[in-house]
Amino acid sequence: MAQIAMVMNLDKCIGCHTCSVTCKEAWTNRGGVEYVWFNNVETRPGQGYPRRYEDQEKWRGGWELNKRGRLKLKAGGRFKKLVTIFANPKLPDIKDYYEPWTYDYKNLTDAPLGDDFPVAQPRSLLSGKPMKIEWSANWDDNLGGASEHGHLDPVVEKVRAQAAEQAAEKVRFAFEQTFMFYLPRICEHCLNPSCVASCPSGAMYKRSEDGIVLVDQDQCRGWRMCVTGCPYKKVYFNHSTGKAEKCTLCYPRVEVGLPTVCSETCVGRLRYLGVILYDPDKVTEAAATPDEKDLYGAQLGVFLDPEDPDVRRDAERSGIPYDWIEAARRSPVHALISTYRVALPLHPEYRTMPMVWYVPPLSPVVEALNETGFDGEDADNLFGAIDTLRIPLEYLAELFTAGDIAPVRASLERLAAMRAHMRRVNLGEESGVEEEATAGAVGMTGRQLEELYRLLAIAKYEERYVIPTAAVGDARRLEETALPDTCSLDFEGGPGMGGSGPVGEASGGVPPVAVENFHVLRDRQTADEPADTARQGRVNLLNWDGNGRPDGLFPPADDNPRTPPADEGDVPAGERP
Repeated sequence: MAQIAMVMNLDKCIGCHTCSVTCKEAWTNRGGVEYVWFNNVETRPGQGYPRRYEDQEKWRGGWELNKRGRLKLKAGGRFKKLVTIFANPKLPDIKDYYEPWTYDYKNLTDAPLGDDFPVAQPRSLLSGKPMKIEWSANWDDNLGGASEHGHLDPVVEKVRAQAAEQAAEKVRFAFEQTFMFYLPRICEHCLNPSCVASCPSGAMYKRSEDGIVLVDQDQCRGWRMCVTGCPYKKVYFNHSTGKAEKCTLCYPRVEVGLPTVCSETCVGRLRYLGVILYDPDKVTEAAATPDEKDLYGAQLGVFLDPEDPDVRRDAERSGIPYDWIEAARRSPVHALISTYRVALPLHPEYRTMPMVWYVPPLSPVVEALNETGFDGEDADNLFGAIDTLRIPLEYLAELFTAGDIAPVRASLERLAAMRAHMRRVNLGEESGVEEEATAGAVGMTGRQLEELYRLLAIAKYEERYVIPTAAVGDARRLEETALPDTCSLDFEGGPGMGGSGPVGEASGGVPPVAVENFHVLRDRQTADEPADTARQGRVNLLNWDGNGRPDGLFPPADDNPRTPPADEGDVPAGERP
């Protein structure tokens, strides 16, 4: 199967929140979802949004293994859901997200003249009443309140518990000793989504054509089991419609080959979109790996190599379109995850097999080494300093590899080797055995380091977003369903003019509806005026976009009211029978 996946390079995120704002304006700028952010950018360390969502002992999200080593939902199986279907207690409340608010701006503009300055008091968007602001989706941005709330980060708690055993303090919040980085988050569109498995009504589903997880609004009954089941808490409840909503990976854009809104508007150009080929038969087995630290490697084993001829043949036999297979070969996501292995999954211990991966941040280690008198650009010095980075490896490992430090160290060493190699290239130093030794120390070649540098640093738009269109990939099936076996020109007024036409005499000899739709919708894509279907002599409601009143949509208005017959014209109205 094929899946659209994403990779984010955390070294390039500047915390500008442009992705969050554009996503908010595109998808959740309406009533009922004022508190919802499909995309949010968290400062780590921090409690995140909703508050402490990573504490699965409390929220019971994701999967766990039963006594027989089989996967089961942390929140319970079918019986547990049946008895709690009308009262699910494992849900964040509005205080865990934040109570959305606005300000009483009218008081600023309408306040009478006086000695005091008017104040715009905050008012709840839910109740309209005055409120006190105590939390928000971005409360601990840039470590705001870290001295007071920093220790409540569930990842910090895990790292400090380990540090206590080793008699060492790994996470500090003193100003001159602390660290921070930004973590953008969206729905993970997992291979083994626990939200889909948690939904009693079957409204949550994973699309087979591209792996995007969506909610069928007609099927959703508002039981909110999906909110509990998602360990990343990226499924939300619309309190106005009573339905669940979530990140759609901007599927209307992806279907036509465009990147998501968050990717399109990203200032740091840190996001990559591409196709991953994987073996669906291995997903459950990989998710049920006994040791949590082996889950990262197990998920890598699910992914397939698109350069393998056998994989390509199997993909074709499975119905994956040719352009999707070619897109998988050029996928920047596959390169960063499987080829160079610098991208890591977020919390693989949840066993959902997430498909949004991250390149971990490399601390400003060069400057730190220069301050100690060593050459900060030397590869040997960089490798030796990785274990003493300002951002502890233990913290990154708890985020991305279930506590296993080795993959995080390997990823950061490759990034450090890339820096050292490109320094020599840019300075014009002679390449040779020393450069290949630097690359070989991280299991790569000098050419691979240069390709990795291009992908992470200067890749252009078409290199970062390799998205095959749904229409092109499915063109043959669409063509077969749009036209019958007979001649498409054989209708009244057409060049064929023979027989009854492809849709029979009962249709009045009009072209096939699918062909008609195609041409009219194609015209609408480049037109600003209301839909005009007068050319067909009738209105096809499938083509009408709701804009204006095309001719033929309603019966013609009777501009001349009924006039009395000639013999009644002289009779007063009150005396007519």
